[in-house]
This record gives sequence, C-alpha cells and structure tokens, in this order.
Amino acid sequence: MALLERVSTLVRANLNDLIDKAEDPEKMIKQVILDMRNQLLQVKTQVAIAIADQHLLEKKQQDNEEKTGEWMRKAELAVDKKQDDLARAALQRVESYRELSDNFKQQVIDQKAQVENLKSALRSLEQKLTEAEGKADLLVAQQRRARAVSKASDAKLAMNDDSKATTFDRMKRKVAHSEAMSQAKSEIASDNVDDRFAALEKEDRIEQLLSELKTRRAGT
Repeated sequence: MALLERVSTLVRANLNDLIDKAEDPEKMIKQVILDMRNQLLQVKTQVAIAIADQHLLEKKQQDNEEKTGEWMRKAELAVDKKQDDLARAALQRVESYRELSDNFKQQVIDQKAQVENLKSALRSLEQKLTEAEGKADLLVAQQRRARAVSKASDAKLAMNDDSKATTFDRMKRKVAHSEAMSQAKSEIASDNVDDRFAALEKEDRIEQLLSELKTRRAGT
C-alpha cells in the first residue's frame, strides 16, 4: 500500500544525504521530523482501522460458522423426518455458508498479516522518529555554530587584503565547516545494524505466521 511505501522510504532515508543536499540543513531536519510525525499519525490510524476490519471479518466468519451448524441441524431433522427434499435444500445452505466461512477465514488470515505489517512499520517509524528528535537539537546547534564560523571567516576575509592570508582564512573556514558537517553526519547517521535486526525480526514473524497458518490448515 502507498502509505507503507512512504513510511518505508522515511525509515530508510539517509538523513546525511538530505542534509548535504539541502540549502538550509536546519529547515530540512525540521521538515523530516514533521513528515515523520505526520506519517506516524497516519500509520496509527491505519493500524486502528485494520484491527477493526479484522474484528469485523472474524465476526462474519463466526456468523457463517453458526449458520453452517444451524442448517446442518435442520438437514439432520429433515432426514429424521424422511423429508429428503428439505434435507437436500438444507445441505445446500450448509455448503453455501461453509464456503462463505472458509472465505472469511482466509480473509482473517490475510488481514492479520496486514495488521502485523502495519504494526511493524509503526514500530520502525516510532524508533526512527525518537532517534531523529533526540539528535535534532544537537545537530541544529552544530549547524548554527558552523554557520557562525563561516560568517566570521567571511568577515575576516573582507578585512584582509593580503592574498595569502585571504587564501589561508578561506581554507580555514572550509575546514571548520567540513568538520562541523562531518560531526553532524556522525550524530544523525542511522545504524544499519538496527535495520538488519529489524529485518531478521520481521522474517521471524513471517515464519511464525506461516507456521501457524500451516498448522491451522493442517488441522482443518
């Protein structure tokens, strides 16, 4: 679904690259966090809707199972009363409700998987947002210091007519800016290990769901 794709993009986003390409890194940081918060709210809403849909499908499955049992009892009664035509009609209802029940059962399984996907996306986005918010103030402060250093260097260059001193000051400004940006990158960089563990956990959940599904289907 489009929402999960957008969330996945945000979770995988390399904030360092975004900052490097941004004309205003501070504005970019704030915008990324705002986007994460908006997507988090949307995912929470979708999780609630998906869970509600799951409960509705489970209710419909249960209703059709009850109808199947009800019409089976009617078929048995008709057989006891030697009413074969009624028995056949009742059995047709039994098969119809049983088919509906099986369809809803499969939909419940699919819906549960979708709910788990949404919950997983929600947890990943919450973690990413927490990390970004925790580092945002520090990164903004570093960016402001780097900008102040740049402006100070510009002022010195403007007052210095010596070409060599001017070149030296310009290089010093670039080095100071580079150091500030490098430190900012190291603070905001995401740890790929987290993504790898998240992928492993997701694989385990999928395998568990698959195992449970096979067990349920084998028992039916």
